[in-house]
Amino acid sequence: MSHNISPKPTPASLPKSNPKPSLKSLLPFGAFLAIFLGTGIVLTLQGVDFAFYQLPASIAIIPAILLAIYMGRETVNEQISQFIAGAGHQNIITMCIIYLLAGAFATVAKATGSVDASVQLGLSFFPDYFLLPGLFLVAAFLATAMGTSMGTIAAIAPIALGFVESADIDASLIAGCIISGAIFGDNLSIISDTTIASTRSQGAHMKDKFRVNFKFAVPAALICLAILAANGVALNHEVSQDLDVIGFIPYIVILALALSGVNVFMVLIIGIILAAAIGMLNNGYQLASWVSDINKGFASMQDIFILSLFIGGLSELIKRQGGLSALTASIEGLTRKISPNNQKRAAGIGIGALAFCCNFFTANNTVSIIVTGETAKDLATDGELSPAHSASLLDIYACINQGLLPYGAQALLLGATLKISPLDVVANAYYPMILFLVASFAFWRITKK
Repeated sequence: MSHNISPKPTPASLPKSNPKPSLKSLLPFGAFLAIFLGTGIVLTLQGVDFAFYQLPASIAIIPAILLAIYMGRETVNEQISQFIAGAGHQNIITMCIIYLLAGAFATVAKATGSVDASVQLGLSFFPDYFLLPGLFLVAAFLATAMGTSMGTIAAIAPIALGFVESADIDASLIAGCIISGAIFGDNLSIISDTTIASTRSQGAHMKDKFRVNFKFAVPAALICLAILAANGVALNHEVSQDLDVIGFIPYIVILALALSGVNVFMVLIIGIILAAAIGMLNNGYQLASWVSDINKGFASMQDIFILSLFIGGLSELIKRQGGLSALTASIEGLTRKISPNNQKRAAGIGIGALAFCCNFFTANNTVSIIVTGETAKDLATDGELSPAHSASLLDIYACINQGLLPYGAQALLLGATLKISPLDVVANAYYPMILFLVASFAFWRITKK
């Protein structure tokens, strides 16, 4: 699924000299984070809903790009050529095309009823006394199949609101189940934008990253399920529509194809066609609607598509100015103090901390992975850490932080739907908390000399 063949560099894309490492060159990244975070804080204080998502990251990064060009020593034309070379790198373009296809599949699957059918079918399997763990499992499967925690929450939260209104149960507990399952699936999914970003940036195969992630995520999920089952809460649930097993098929097919090693482009194209075909046979889905929904899916990925191109270009400029090598050296120095005799472990600690901290400022796990990907790859190379482990650590710690941020989109959406505070949502998000402990302990063990 992943190709490590880099395009042949052009004269414009080659550095004229080896720049001296300089943390000053990271100032454009700092400007981007300051603009993005500062806008969110100001709008939050003004009472604006979803404050951290009012300024698109693809717009917030433009001043940072201009600052990087201003700080460069080469001519403007040479720096623009470098920016374009970075934005047009094979990994960046591949990542962007996969984003488009993943957006199209999610939109078509939603429009043809596959999402609703999967939720209803999943919940029908669980008895009333096991419905809390059931919510976790349904959210986990749906997020794994759809590749999006936000889409999963949007599909399940209205059903969960019915539970809250018809039963005497704490809404925050329900919200914790849903966000936990959604983060589990988003982190593990082969077609998630976080997986796409982490594997492409690290040069890892998606199925290899899945296998590494599986070892960390599943033990944490089992512990979370045990806690939810021991809670002893029973919910009365009646399936609100006739079960549609056929609508479940597209997700099963794409999961099977992806895990069997089929190229991710083909996996998503087959998923788009299969979901549409089932919709046409099952509920009169029209060809014109299919074309329109594919276009809507493409449009839904516009911001992350543009941001990926801009981050690729900005990273290239900062790399040429010595910023990334300085950042890598600084992180290596800090992590080796924690693990002075184990270079591999030190690299892993640095990658996880980098993703976790960056996500704290961006409140977007995909953005944080794209921003930190180049530095993480350098750390992994120096520490002789495999691409699959590096990609997995990036994805895991960014997702952990995302699941615990009260100003993250997931907590905000659940809070708004279930009419509770986002703080109550993350206070019951058991899975990200458990995953942090399990993944940290497991990685420490496997890197033991």
